[in-house]
Amino acid sequence: MSLMEFKQAPWRFSNSIYQKSALAMSPAPEYASSEVLLASLYRTIGFESASEGSVPQAGRDLDRRIQKLREKSQLPPSGAVIGVDTWHTVLHGILESPKLPNQSSKRFVQVTPLVPGAAIFSGSARLSSNSWPAGSLIRRMVCLGSKDQESAQTLWKHLFDSLSVNDKDDFFARWLEQETSAWNQSAGTWSLARIPEEEATTLTTSDFQEIHFLPARRFAKDLQAIIQAKDSMTRRQWTSLLEAVLRLGAVSHVTWLCDVHARIWSRLSAALTEGAAPNEQEIRIAIFPEAPQYMAYGGKALQGIKDKVSSYLNARLGINTLLWSLKQIGAPYEGDFSSSKGIAALCQHIQNHRNALLRAGTLETIIDVREQEARALLCRKGIGSNLLEFARHALGQRQTAVPLLRGYDQGYILKKKGSSPSSPWIVSLGPVAVLALVHCALTGMGGPRSIHRLGLHLEAYGVTVDKHEIARNDLGHQLRMLGLVLDSPDAESGMLLLPPFHTSQVLQEYEHE
Repeated sequence: MSLMEFKQAPWRFSNSIYQKSALAMSPAPEYASSEVLLASLYRTIGFESASEGSVPQAGRDLDRRIQKLREKSQLPPSGAVIGVDTWHTVLHGILESPKLPNQSSKRFVQVTPLVPGAAIFSGSARLSSNSWPAGSLIRRMVCLGSKDQESAQTLWKHLFDSLSVNDKDDFFARWLEQETSAWNQSAGTWSLARIPEEEATTLTTSDFQEIHFLPARRFAKDLQAIIQAKDSMTRRQWTSLLEAVLRLGAVSHVTWLCDVHARIWSRLSAALTEGAAPNEQEIRIAIFPEAPQYMAYGGKALQGIKDKVSSYLNARLGINTLLWSLKQIGAPYEGDFSSSKGIAALCQHIQNHRNALLRAGTLETIIDVREQEARALLCRKGIGSNLLEFARHALGQRQTAVPLLRGYDQGYILKKKGSSPSSPWIVSLGPVAVLALVHCALTGMGGPRSIHRLGLHLEAYGVTVDKHEIARNDLGHQLRMLGLVLDSPDAESGMLLLPPFHTSQVLQEYEHE
C-alpha cells in the first residue's frame, strides 16, 4: 500500500498501525436496533459457525420449510413438542418483532431474540448477506472497559453464562430454546467463543486508571449489574433490561471514539504545523475528554452526534494521510497508536520529520483528500451516514409499520417529540431503560440513594440531566410511576432512589478497577 492508493480509496485503505489500534472504530457501525445488537451478540459469543450473512437465508429457509410442512400436513421434526401450525403462530405471532414502516411489504422472519436459538434465523442488520457484525462492537467494548485481558475474558464468560438458557430460566424460555433447536437441527452448537487474541486489546494500565470518562468502563460495570439481576425476573424482562444497557452503552462508546479521534488529530496536526510535541501526561489530558456532554436530557440529540461523527471522519482522514505520508518519506511510524504514550511518541516522530513532511506536500495532500470526500465528511453518504443511522435506530424508540404496536419498544433512550414524521428526536428514557439504569446506579449501595446518583450515572455515558428538573420532567414522572423514588424533604430535590430488585443491593462480585 502507498499514499497514492490511499488517496484513491481513503475509507477502504487505512494504515495498519491505525487499523490495529484499540481506538480504531472497528467494526464500523451501521443500522442496528436494540434487538439486532442482542441477536448479533448471541452469535458472536456462542455461535462461531453462524455468520451474520447466513442469518437472512436461514430465516427464509425455515419459513419455506414450515410452509411446505403445512401444505402437506406433515409431522413436525423430531424433538419438536408442538405442531407445524402452532410453531408458525409462535414465529409470526407470539414472538414476532414489529417491522419498520419501510419493511411492511417485505416477507422475512423477525422475532424477539429471547433465547440464543432464535438468533440463528433472525436479528440480522440487513436482509442480505453483507451485514455488519454488531456483536463484535460489544466485544470490543468489553475489552476496553476491562482493566486487562484476563478481566475481559472473565466478564465475557459471565455474559455467556447469563445469555445461556439454564434451569433457573422461566419455563417458557427453556421450552423455546428446546423448540428452536428442534426446528433448526443444522444450527451450530451453543458454546463459548473466547475473545480472539488480536481483538483482546485493552487500554494501558496508566490510561485506564487515569481516564475519568470512559463509557466502556461504565458499560462493563453495568453489564455485571444486569447479569446479577437475571434471577429476579422472567427471561423476557431481563433481555429487555440488557437491550437498554446495550443500546446506550454502544452509542455512547462510538461517540466517545469520535471525540477521541478529533482530539488526537488536533495534537498530531499541531505537531505537523507548529512542531509541538507534548509529553505522555499532556497527551492524556488533551485526547481523553474529562466530562463531555454528548446529549442533554429533554434536548435534541442527533445534531450533536452528527457533529462528533463529522469531526471523527475529518480526523480519520488526517491521521491516515499523515501515517501514509511518513511511510512515503521513508520514516514510517512503527509504534503504538492505542495509548497516550504511543500518541506522544507519534507526535515526537512527526516533529522529528516535520520538514520532510512539509516538503513532501503533506498539508496539501490532506486538503485534497478532504475536498475529494466532502460529501462523506458532511455525513451524506458512506461511514458518516451509517454512523448516524446506527445512533438513531439504536437509541430511538422503534417506529412500527403497524400503529397498534408502537408501544412495543419501552427501552428507548430517544423518542419523537411529536407525532409528525419530521418531529425531532429528543432524549427521553423509556420505562425499561429507567429500570435498568436505576438498578445499575444503585448496585452495591445497600439501600436508597439521592436522585443525584442517577444523574451522575447518566453523565458517565455523556448524558447530562439537571437534578433539579428531574422532579418536574418526564424522568421524574417515570420514576414515580415505576415506584422507584421516595419523596423526602430531607433528600436532594426531595427524592430518594429505591432499588428496583433485591440484587440491586448486592455488592458486585467482579470488579473492573
